[in-house]
Amino acid sequence: MTPRSASTGLTVRRDFRPSDRESVRELLISTGFFNAEELDVAMELVDDRLAHGGASHYRFLVAELDGAVVGYACWGPILGTAESADLYWIAVDRRTQGRGVGRALLDEAERWIAAEGRTRVYLETAGRPQYQPTRAFYLACGYRIVAELEHFYAPGDAKVVFLRVLETAP
Repeated sequence: MTPRSASTGLTVRRDFRPSDRESVRELLISTGFFNAEELDVAMELVDDRLAHGGASHYRFLVAELDGAVVGYACWGPILGTAESADLYWIAVDRRTQGRGVGRALLDEAERWIAAEGRTRVYLETAGRPQYQPTRAFYLACGYRIVAELEHFYAPGDAKVVFLRVLETAP
């Protein structure tokens, strides 16, 4: 599916291309949020998808604005569960944040997740102050905090786990 908004020029697509790899890396760096280890993990998921295609556990969405990659999301079913999925990554280039790209990616991810029969979407983020806008975004999108693990990432930096229960797919 490639929803497009004529007013914004934004397209969200499910086909992840080899040419997207460097764009995703650059946009992750542009956010200023991710350290080298987190960047490596994100790129491992990208490389898994590129190496295995549709057989990969990881599903990707890519947001383009007037042909340029400005965001992406990665999700996958939680193995061993009947209805749960993890939203692993959602990132938007710093220059286009606040323009609806994150919401478009999240909406499309949720449609895809529901279409695969998954209704419980879990995601996690850091508890440090830098991530307050991220946590506020997920709360505004209907997610609720279901767990907070103190000092998970580092002293003073909790892991905050969110959940949203989706309607079943038509």
